[in-house]
Amino acid sequence: RSNSSRIFCRRQERFDIDIDPTTDSRGGRHSHYRLGVVMVLTAGFCLSLGGVVLRSLETSDGWLVMFYRSIAFTLTLLIIVGLRNRGRTIATFRAIGRAGLLAAVIWGAGAIFYVFSLLATTVANTMIILSVTPLCTALLAWAVIGERVGRTTWIAIAGAACGVALMFAQGFTEARVVGSLFAFGAALGLAALIVIFRRAKTVDMLPATCLGGVVSGLAAVVMIASMTGSFAISAHDLGLLILMGAVQTGGGFALLTLGARRVPAAQVSLFALTEIILAPLWVWIVVDEVPAALTLLGGAVVLCAVVGQALAGSAGERREKD
Repeated sequence: RSNSSRIFCRRQERFDIDIDPTTDSRGGRHSHYRLGVVMVLTAGFCLSLGGVVLRSLETSDGWLVMFYRSIAFTLTLLIIVGLRNRGRTIATFRAIGRAGLLAAVIWGAGAIFYVFSLLATTVANTMIILSVTPLCTALLAWAVIGERVGRTTWIAIAGAACGVALMFAQGFTEARVVGSLFAFGAALGLAALIVIFRRAKTVDMLPATCLGGVVSGLAAVVMIASMTGSFAISAHDLGLLILMGAVQTGGGFALLTLGARRVPAAQVSLFALTEIILAPLWVWIVVDEVPAALTLLGGAVVLCAVVGQALAGSAGERREKD
């Protein structure tokens, strides 16, 4: 073959290695497991800030929130994709295929459900509904991609579920039904996203996540145009929504997207439960939404389950290498 063909093949090989970091040069399937765990835990931290940002806004218009949040999110992800794929940005977007387009639609819908849930009910109630994500993810991963869920992971999921139940046992009956339904939709969407990312782990799905912001933004434009027709917002809220879209959501989902390719699906959603632990704490500290004693106790149980699973996964990785 010509020199140009050989150069293209070598570049393609480097690209394939870069977008599938779960496989190292010796074929190790979990060589980047620890990095994936750190990414997902950090993603949970970023995502946990959503409630406190929304509680600090002057506006209560959910569609305005979605519009400006989506713009900041999409631009942030577009910059990240461009930096990671210099000269191949368009090709990277094309490579996501139908699975990526499906992920974009799911992400857009899930983002809308999440924001409207936090606006309609308490942060605590939204978080308890989101706690079903690991169970949904484990079942979807088993049914769709045949991913085995180990006994240790199931035990950790059960322990985390018990902890979350303790966290919100006192306030769950006061939750608004609509907010709970939105939260459940967000949980199903997140579970589906994690499974799609795991199934297509040899494909860079950050562009799909970026397109998800376009989906939610377009939905917001349609709704605002059909209702008030006004996109006016205060400078205070604009700054917070840019922060929310770029850091809280953009950074969180970028890390989650990358981490999901390095960690089994059920464990991804389990580690992401750090969002559920931290979100009520932030609104407690910043806006004085005080959690009950059972909330603190349940948070400790969930934290133990997450840390225990991380340690067990690292031990399993070492055994496989040996």
